[in-house]
Amino acid sequence: MPADTTDSVSIVVDGRHPLMIEDVVAVARGTAVAQLSEAGDFLARIGRGADLVDRLIAEDGVVYGVSTGYGDSCTVAIPPALIHELPHHLYAYHGVGLGRFLDADETRAVLLARLVSLAQGSSGVSVALLRQLQALLRHDILPRIPAEGSVGASGDLTPLSYVAAVLCGEREVLHEGAVKPAAEALAAHGLQPLRLRPKEGLAIMNGTAVMTALACLAWQRADYLGRLATRITAFNVVASAGNAHHFDEALFAVKPHPGQQRVAARLRADLATARPSRNEQRLQDRYSLRCAPHVIGVLEDALPWLRTNIENELNSANDNPIIDGEAGMVLHGGHFYGGHIAFAMDSLKNLVANLADLLDRQMALLVDARYNHGLPANLSAARGERAALNHGLKALQISASAWTAEALKLTMPASVFSRSTECHNQDKVSMGTIAARDCLRVIELTEQVVAALLVTARQGMALRRAHEGSAKLSDDAEAMFLDLEARIPLVEEDRALDRDLHGLLAAIRDEAWRLYAG
Repeated sequence: MPADTTDSVSIVVDGRHPLMIEDVVAVARGTAVAQLSEAGDFLARIGRGADLVDRLIAEDGVVYGVSTGYGDSCTVAIPPALIHELPHHLYAYHGVGLGRFLDADETRAVLLARLVSLAQGSSGVSVALLRQLQALLRHDILPRIPAEGSVGASGDLTPLSYVAAVLCGEREVLHEGAVKPAAEALAAHGLQPLRLRPKEGLAIMNGTAVMTALACLAWQRADYLGRLATRITAFNVVASAGNAHHFDEALFAVKPHPGQQRVAARLRADLATARPSRNEQRLQDRYSLRCAPHVIGVLEDALPWLRTNIENELNSANDNPIIDGEAGMVLHGGHFYGGHIAFAMDSLKNLVANLADLLDRQMALLVDARYNHGLPANLSAARGERAALNHGLKALQISASAWTAEALKLTMPASVFSRSTECHNQDKVSMGTIAARDCLRVIELTEQVVAALLVTARQGMALRRAHEGSAKLSDDAEAMFLDLEARIPLVEEDRALDRDLHGLLAAIRDEAWRLYAG
């Protein structure tokens, strides 16, 4: 969806009002547009930083990346007549990215994350640069950004070089559904390629925009997966004729993790009208049902502090050097280091992979006639002599197990694999972008497991109700189950399920179901 949809909400970028993860997601999905502030104090603040850079050049001041080479070449002085060529060389020699290209949502998120950081007014860039970034978003001119090649310090140099190049009319973009030269897409909207001012190449590239953008998208998807795993657990408790009293409020009052308590409360609400008396229940269900709040609750409790780390990075100046136009100071440091994002993404992928593992275990119980308390093997709905011919969800369970195993395999922390690079100038790096990409892959695999479990829950609930006529769930849970019945025909005769799974994946990523208000 293009980012300049006429009925979109405007999100103002002014360096003073922090953006939230939801703002990034809205711009990425095209339901909101980024609007650069035109307030006089904002424009003056940006101008003071750019003016300071100009004064330092005129006074023959030594500023890293402005009048010196980059990285370990910081001791190499650039002849004054050549200073204006230096930004071009920075993005030119960093054009070495490989791997898949970031998709449209990811690319919009990257552009916004960089715009927000530069709008803090501490990067020495011009208003013209900020407006060109805004124009890329407004006209949905999306740089083709290779996903691989960043070690997360000095920021996302290689992937962000593709943003810098496009601002200057070079390399390729995705525009109006086609890959085309950047200069052609800019011209289509009356935009001229920029000539980067001193410090501007470094300001664009020497930051954490790629890892932070991916982290915002990952956080949103993980939050939804946690809620969806809770609803699926409620379905599976009913499908397995489980003990809904495992989620009693009094039980969870004595272990006061607030996220865990919220998950238990959601399960209680979903199951409130489907709870037979305690005398009619097994004493204890297996862990994948009984301990679901304890597994999902860890994610639920982690999400707030993960949000804090991600949003702090999003709303920060994270390049080097920092240009303080107010005080007339140039501060050399290491704000491009993405350690907070690396830790957040390494943590989040672990939490999400545990959702996949939890649901995979629930599925294993439901398809196994030894443990599903009276349901047919593999949840096949075939009857009579055709029951022997049909295999139900047998292969789906194998695939879900494969996706779970791959997700679990990717939980090795990326941040511990720091490398010494660039002639030992970058001798301790964050690996934040690799961690974020790993996290998104774990989320993708977990979404596939969730899709498989939606089929499983739909099948199991229908079979249980046909067998026992079990009570209804909460109104919201019941509405979702009826929606699943409409989306997925009951599996009576064996059929390929890949189309159903793709449809469910799209629904998951579109957040198609209402899942708990609080």
